[in-house]
Amino acid sequence: MSQRVSQGAMDDVVPRPEVGACYSHAWRVMKKYVLEVFLVTVVVLMVSLPGWALMDSDDNVGHGNDVLAILGVLYVILLTRPFKYGASFAFLKAARDEQVKVKDMFDFLKNYLNVVLANLFVCVIVILGLVLFIVPGIVFACRLSFTPFLVVERRMEAVEAVKESWRLTGGFAWTIFLIALVAIPISVLGLACLGVGFIGAMMWIGLAHSSLYYSVTQAKGVGSSRVEPGGRAEAVFSL
Repeated sequence: MSQRVSQGAMDDVVPRPEVGACYSHAWRVMKKYVLEVFLVTVVVLMVSLPGWALMDSDDNVGHGNDVLAILGVLYVILLTRPFKYGASFAFLKAARDEQVKVKDMFDFLKNYLNVVLANLFVCVIVILGLVLFIVPGIVFACRLSFTPFLVVERRMEAVEAVKESWRLTGGFAWTIFLIALVAIPISVLGLACLGVGFIGAMMWIGLAHSSLYYSVTQAKGVGSSRVEPGGRAEAVFSL
């Protein structure tokens, strides 16, 4: 006798690549891994603070503020953004219902140069798109939003990660945009809760985006492999 599995049960394992399904899945896994995801989010915030402080510094002595601003930009490029890429990987493990550890977010160090380069490529492409009447920049941002997962989890080279993100997000750009759009009121509500809720909002939004990546890669039958230092590709999961 064949066994039927309800759509709801299936969504508990792999969410459908839809806005509501991804946010629902994210909420479930957030409750399960709340402490780990919370700690990862706090680490990202703590790492981000010095960069914000440097770029927002108000120095009345000569061009000191310009120097500090440049240092702030470098800090963001070399530390803040790589840590956010690492956090994406930790969130992805939670979305897959795998045991999450705070140390997972430091996996970006194993492919650090490509993480930095990939972030720069994405930033340049999106900025150029925004200059071209804004809409192309939004499209580029959506189509390249899977780059952090690819460059950290699969340890792809920067250019290849950008190309693969573009390929994977084909047909899902609108869904990615809507997930980002829904994130706005969630963030506002988080800030309204004396600012403390903003951390919870960041957790939920990050997990929703990770859930979409998980859903899309499963739907497209994309396996994950990491290139080890010796050059051997190690399979992580496959369909």
